[in-house]
Amino acid sequence: MSYILAIETSCDETAAAVLEDGRKVLSSVVGFQWDIHRKYGGVVPELACRRHIEIIHPLTEEAIKKGGITLKDLDAIAVTSSPGLIGALLVGVSFAKALSYSLNIPLISVNHLEGHLWAIFLEKRVPRPFIALVVSGGHTNLYLVEEMGKYKLLGSTLDDAAGEAFDKVARVLGLGFPGGPAIELYGMKGNPDAVAFPRPLSKRKGFDFSFSGMKTAVLSYVRGMYNVAHVDDIPEALTGNDQFKADIAASFQQAIVDVLVSRTIGAAKNTGINRIVISGGVACNKLLRQRMKSDAGQNGMKVYIPSPQYCTDNAAMIAWVGYRYFKKGIYADLTLNPNAGTRIG
Repeated sequence: MSYILAIETSCDETAAAVLEDGRKVLSSVVGFQWDIHRKYGGVVPELACRRHIEIIHPLTEEAIKKGGITLKDLDAIAVTSSPGLIGALLVGVSFAKALSYSLNIPLISVNHLEGHLWAIFLEKRVPRPFIALVVSGGHTNLYLVEEMGKYKLLGSTLDDAAGEAFDKVARVLGLGFPGGPAIELYGMKGNPDAVAFPRPLSKRKGFDFSFSGMKTAVLSYVRGMYNVAHVDDIPEALTGNDQFKADIAASFQQAIVDVLVSRTIGAAKNTGINRIVISGGVACNKLLRQRMKSDAGQNGMKVYIPSPQYCTDNAAMIAWVGYRYFKKGIYADLTLNPNAGTRIG
């Protein structure tokens, strides 16, 4: 038996997990910070960092206890070292380095994006190669995944990530934080064809994304309808107009999903690969999951999506990647420092 403890603190979730023999998740514990950041309409890096410091120790103890093991049973420590908020990453890396040193076991550096790419393997195996869409608050990337460590970046966002656009539009409408679940909830009561929001880059070759213009289109539409000058005054102006907000949410969500689905299936067609993997927090969106499977099926493609608990940031996916590096003897040392912007592919 081998046991890997993983630590994930790339943004506003503090997470720890224990993985047995690279397959069995013994525990996966996540500490959310929505209550802290909700009033700001987005993640405040300094507050996120402070919260990580407060809970990383007890949360890791909880993961160890739930895993039914002790610290002495651990064979290695895996930790997210990039990309992410630098202060948040620093908390996790420092904690993992201290554990590695005190227990005299290997330290393994894992890229957060690589964790998302392989999260589906916590539940099922997917034949390779496959097309992977990583879509979250900080990333919207399309990859060709050939094997472990061999990735080709096919496209990425030129401005806002899809999840970031959800958060910003939810803030404009006064729907709360995090924006993705709020937009989805309101969208269920709205008409997705109420407003024809743009689908940026739809006529452009390649597989890049752009969501900043969609956010601006929502802002401009609401300002025009209600003659509101300042963005901070919009939520108050929309008080009581639930159906209007629901129609905006549904129309905006449909526009986002249209772009994500068309680009991803286009990349699959272009490469001749009929397997698609979706991961990241936005992959929890029910409309996205339904549309991707439906449209892919019409094109003879199969879609694989992790359970929601493994779509959002979690340490189990970091442990899965960490175990593969552990078996190859690829370790970091105590000079490891986090990097806010490292990419893969």
